[in-house]
Amino acid sequence: MNQGVKTVVYPVKDLAKAKVLFTALLGVEPYADAPYYVGYKVAGQDIGLDPNGHKHGMTPYYQVDDIKQSLQALLAAGATSVQDVTDVGGGKLIAVVKDTDGNIIGLTQ
Repeated sequence: MNQGVKTVVYPVKDLAKAKVLFTALLGVEPYADAPYYVGYKVAGQDIGLDPNGHKHGMTPYYQVDDIKQSLQALLAAGATSVQDVTDVGGGKLIAVVKDTDGNIIGLTQ
């Protein structure tokens, strides 16, 4: 079951500068602060900064109950796999596809 967009990841070139800007914008300190990802939680929404994200662009991640089932359903509906199901730490799974128009869609469980 799709639970809606819960995470939006922004590609950034300078993670340190982006972290200063987004901390000021969001008014909270990041909950995750690593060289490969900085994450914020604001009103039930995750906002992420990805220094390697330019290959995908800005990515909305839809929270799903069963990521493998959701990925297969999207592929069967015509999406193209960009990143297979990947554990990014703490048991959080992500996958990325392109829709039939080339737009990026992320899944997270």
